Amino acid sequence: MALEGLMQCIRCKGKGLCGLPQCPITSRFLAQAEVKPSASYRGTAPSVFIGSFGYPDVQGGPLLIDDSDHPPDWLARNLRIEDVVGLRARTIRGRSPARQFTGNLQEIALSSRPLDVDVAFSRPVSFAMTFDGTVAPVGFSGEVRRFDVVGSATVERLVDRITSDTDLGATEACVELSRGGNDVYSITKLMTSGLLGRHRHFVPTRWGITAVDDTLSTALKKEIARYPPLEEYRVFSGEVFANRIVCILAPGDWRYEMIEVWGKQTLWAGDTEAIVQDREGIKKQGYSPISGAYYSARLAVCEYLARTRRSARVIVLRHISSDYWAPLGTWVIREAARKAMASPPVSCESLDAAVAVGSARIGFGYWQQHSTLIPEMRTQRTLFSF
Repeated sequence: MALEGLMQCIRCKGKGLCGLPQCPITSRFLAQAEVKPSASYRGTAPSVFIGSFGYPDVQGGPLLIDDSDHPPDWLARNLRIEDVVGLRARTIRGRSPARQFTGNLQEIALSSRPLDVDVAFSRPVSFAMTFDGTVAPVGFSGEVRRFDVVGSATVERLVDRITSDTDLGATEACVELSRGGNDVYSITKLMTSGLLGRHRHFVPTRWGITAVDDTLSTALKKEIARYPPLEEYRVFSGEVFANRIVCILAPGDWRYEMIEVWGKQTLWAGDTEAIVQDREGIKKQGYSPISGAYYSARLAVCEYLARTRRSARVIVLRHISSDYWAPLGTWVIREAARKAMASPPVSCESLDAAVAVGSARIGFGYWQQHSTLIPEMRTQRTLFSF
């Protein structure tokens, strides 16, 4: 695979930027269905899915599966990659103009427990499992002809108050929900279903995932800016599904850099290793070339710094090995980074020592030549230096 084509694959992650009718990398997953196509479904709907094609007149519908659609639960159950792929291959995505069933979709998003639904499709659902690196994959889809919710939603008091307040901006709503104990997954459901903000509309699921990660971490960055810097260098590491995350924290005001390394023979790299880098200061300009993973990892680090009431300069390294054979969504990076930040750190006396530990934890040291933050920290003195 030529380098130019390789980098396009890294940026695209199955979204079709090459113009081919079907991604040649992900097409091999399209035969993993275990459900006999049917024209009806009666069971639970734990979440909703909103597409992005034709925005703002988007297609959307319920996600139909006897599961919570909650990635932390999958990890708690020790599911393997093949288990998650199998689970998502059985998932059905209802499809219709989203506004056609607004009330039912919003009721599903509001409920703190999966609702029972009765859905009739125009024809038996079809299998076309796609992977784009941001959202968890879905196996089946079908055009919804009839869609009834059985029973009533169980809505938490804070969620009811926030979603009923049409004078509250979407950013403020996300922050209040998070501070009130709602996780990023439930907040994303509310945003995609058009239940947050002053000007409400359906938001494509893949946009909503990154928007919530970005919104919450941006709010935390403003909080972190008021805290004193770390007093030592710390290195954290963790891994989920062959995604190894190493976080190097250095004393100083907020800076953030992420370096993503796809090893040889991995899903998006082929025969040539691929490395993508991006960074920011207190503000972020433009959308990251690393895509949603950049914001998911940033949220995990910001959560740690806010929890410990410290500021820091941060380098996040992500290495993906060939064992990560199916892209499952940016939740993998978020949870791997959270796992890293929850692990006991290695304390170091200098930047060079922290970089050496980080290189040992990630398994190689050549990532350093792609960093722009390390040279900056080596040449600039901060108040911590005195």
